[in-house]
Amino acid sequence: MKLATGVITLAVILPSALAAVPLYGQCGGLNYSGDQDATCTKVNDWYSQCLPGAASSATATPTVSTPTAPTSATTPTATSTIAPTAPNGFVYTSGQKFMLDGKPYTVVGSNSYWVGLTGLSDADMNKAFADIAGAGGTTVRTWGFNEVTSPNGNYYQSWSGSTPTVNSGASGLQNFDRVIRAAKANGIRLIVALTNNWSDYGGMDVYVRQILGANQPHDLFYTNTNVKNAYKNYIRTFIGRYVNETGILAWELANEPRCRGSSGSATSSCNTVTITNWAKEISAYIKSLDSNHLVALGDEGFYNMPGNPSYPHQGTEGIDFDVNLDISTLDFGTVHSYPNHWGQDGNELTWGTQWILDHAKSQARANKPVILEEFGVTSNQPAVYTQWLSNVVSSGLAGDLIWQAGSRLSVGATHNDGFAVYPDGQVYPVVRSHAAALKSRNGS
Repeated sequence: MKLATGVITLAVILPSALAAVPLYGQCGGLNYSGDQDATCTKVNDWYSQCLPGAASSATATPTVSTPTAPTSATTPTATSTIAPTAPNGFVYTSGQKFMLDGKPYTVVGSNSYWVGLTGLSDADMNKAFADIAGAGGTTVRTWGFNEVTSPNGNYYQSWSGSTPTVNSGASGLQNFDRVIRAAKANGIRLIVALTNNWSDYGGMDVYVRQILGANQPHDLFYTNTNVKNAYKNYIRTFIGRYVNETGILAWELANEPRCRGSSGSATSSCNTVTITNWAKEISAYIKSLDSNHLVALGDEGFYNMPGNPSYPHQGTEGIDFDVNLDISTLDFGTVHSYPNHWGQDGNELTWGTQWILDHAKSQARANKPVILEEFGVTSNQPAVYTQWLSNVVSSGLAGDLIWQAGSRLSVGATHNDGFAVYPDGQVYPVVRSHAAALKSRNGS
């Protein structure tokens, strides 16, 4: 979701032939279907990477703690006889299901992007997660990014010219440690997005502007080598801290990646292939660092059907949901639903229902879980959400996270962008009933 400027709100965007595999791109590994004739360096069983120097069986990536029993980097197809597993305490996938310690795990809950970014006390942070857990939530999606050029408040990376520095102090990663502790204390696991397509909390355009200069196209984030390396450095530091953290369910490459961002500028060459290639490269890089956690793209679930009258189906934003869902190093798919923002005023209920059913079919085709990880309308919420969430249960879609959680804390009510749902509101009973139904369907 895209946030309004100046308030806590949200808005919410390569290798092919081996000869084109870039430095640090994937060139081999289990389930890798590309050309493997060239010399490349083995990082782990799932991933080999083009690295400077001679080939080696040892990794050239920074040292991080890794488990002895790696999770599957891809979900087996329906005909596979290999049962995916993960170390105890980590969520993994098996076909279209999420699993934890050999039992179904239900992804249901809320988005709370603000929980680590607004200076909350431990007590208020705990209250925010307790509200979500009280409605049956198991999972919260939140931001693992905040790019600043003038350090203030809580932030995770600051820039001085083209040089970024990750903030590992009390206002940075130590603060995110608190988020994890509060979530775990309430039985919540986190899905963590690592950058933003939009300008809220910095996002992709900060990388592009600081490294390449002002007014450069947004989509250079996906293609410029220096920009990609800077993002990989951030990923390496952030993820490296939490490789063995069971409170994290998954990493997401970005919040709502698109060819265009808040500035609206993009090169004429940006298309679905651009973002698909970037997603392959970055997801494989994350898998090379962390074999414990799941990885997702964090996109809105847009299809690539040129000529379709429905805007989210046209492929004009650079997303091809079905193609991206087939990427071996992406473990599950993500879908957002904002019919009012997408030209469906007056048709929210019907359009949103079909959107869910379409993605349930994509889930079945790819045999990977798909979650409705953001959804919202600003009017008639109880009735619309009751129908949509019933569709999630009946369609088989793997799970859902409402946009967005609201809480009444010691500092007052959290920001209401028109979508927020509070424990004393009309939507919470709908959410609570749905969580119970989804868990019953899943047998969790």
